[in-house]
Amino acid sequence: MSDRKLTFVRGEMLPAREPPTSQSGFLKLLRENLFNNCLSALLTVTSLIVLVWIVRNLSPWLFDSVWSAGSLSECREILNGAEGACWAVIRDRWTQLLFGFYPPAQYWRPVLAFVLMLVAMAPILFPPVPRRLLWFSAVFPGLAYWLIWGGTLWLPVSAYAGFAAGGVVLRLTTRLGSGVAVGLAFAGALAWWFLASGPVTTVLEQLLPLSLPAVTSREMGGFLLSIVIGVTGISLSLPLGIVLALGRRSTMPLVKTVSVVFIEFIRGVPLITLLFTASLLLNYFLPPGTNFDLILRVIIMVTLFATAYMAEVIRGGLAALPRGQYEAAEALGLDYWKAQRLVIMPQALKISIPGIVNSFIGLFKDTTLVVFIGLLDPIALSNSIRATTDWQGIYWELFIFIGGLFFIFCFSMSRYSMHLERRLKTDQR
Repeated sequence: MSDRKLTFVRGEMLPAREPPTSQSGFLKLLRENLFNNCLSALLTVTSLIVLVWIVRNLSPWLFDSVWSAGSLSECREILNGAEGACWAVIRDRWTQLLFGFYPPAQYWRPVLAFVLMLVAMAPILFPPVPRRLLWFSAVFPGLAYWLIWGGTLWLPVSAYAGFAAGGVVLRLTTRLGSGVAVGLAFAGALAWWFLASGPVTTVLEQLLPLSLPAVTSREMGGFLLSIVIGVTGISLSLPLGIVLALGRRSTMPLVKTVSVVFIEFIRGVPLITLLFTASLLLNYFLPPGTNFDLILRVIIMVTLFATAYMAEVIRGGLAALPRGQYEAAEALGLDYWKAQRLVIMPQALKISIPGIVNSFIGLFKDTTLVVFIGLLDPIALSNSIRATTDWQGIYWELFIFIGGLFFIFCFSMSRYSMHLERRLKTDQR
């Protein structure tokens, strides 16, 4: 009996049992995230105390608020000495905070431009959207300019015709070599813009007038101004930053020197200095009688500033790629531009997504600096509202509203970057 080995084989599966309460559900969430150790528990309890204190002190001010009043004195009369917010200033001046002094009868134009901007961005940001809509993304900048500033529609059409002329010249001169063809195409586009664009636009406007009432840059303000400057700077700084990053890593001495000097100079100068240059000094270098729109000058300076920082972000992504990726592109027989477009740049941009979006968010918030050169951004408009007799003394309500709208835009960009990282799986490729 002692020589025999006793074994046991279960003939049926054990029934499934619920996991312990400490290892599932809400208790697990609390234990792992809020009470993981003594320091975590201390910080959690302290945060709860601070949160309760804030809510307790802000609740009367937020919930005992006034939404319908014509002035701050009326709000105080309605509150009758109680603590409460006067949100009536937002109800009274929200159009001014959004559009500045844009003509009220023309509000439909910037609203339509904003809606069309979302449509134009959809095929770029979200791949499920049909790619054939990219033609509208290319047309949108000229259409937005016409809607917001007004004037004749033939002006942006003529500008696009210059790009078309350059494309035709490029196709006809391809056999002369890529460098010569690009130079001739650029010269052809400039010739159209400076020589033929004006007369052709005048003739077309006489034959078929398609115009909207003109709106000057001084009439624009609020979040309309911030969106125009921010979106334009973001859209232009990314491709220009890619070119500048490649130029800084170039083996050609002239290209590398120019790129390094541009990046280091722009990064070494505060943005406010560039804005003052756009506002005051640039007119001294222009021919007499030249009417160079102030917002256009600001957009150029903001774009140059953002391009320098974007170039360094993308250069960091290029430097993070292993040498084997470059060798693999060479082994496939790809030339420089095809290697960058198909192999190198897609991976570098994936790596650089957090830095790119961080630069975009910073750029959008920096649009408030235009207040120092006299443009009516949301901060400038809040100051003008507080200077009126009706709303003199109002403070927190305006800045909470402005901060909330900026948060919506910046948080949306942040969430999209996280969605893009998950979709591209940058940590696994």
